[in-house]
Amino acid sequence: MRDVERDKTKLGLCADCRYAQRIESSKGSVFTLCTLSKSNPRFPKYPRLPVLACKGYRRQTVGDGKASN
Repeated sequence: MRDVERDKTKLGLCADCRYAQRIESSKGSVFTLCTLSKSNPRFPKYPRLPVLACKGYRRQTVGDGKASN
């Protein structure tokens, strides 16, 4: 399975959302932060994954400045 497909299965919409940010703790745990939560309390800071539906979802585009893995 390719990395993109694996991420999509594990993260759902967050895998390619412009508002999702990968956070790694000092102990090596990895979390997905929804940056929309900073300005809108309707969005959870760390959503339960995989996210299958989200009103804030916006697909990441090449010019977003978000590095793709």
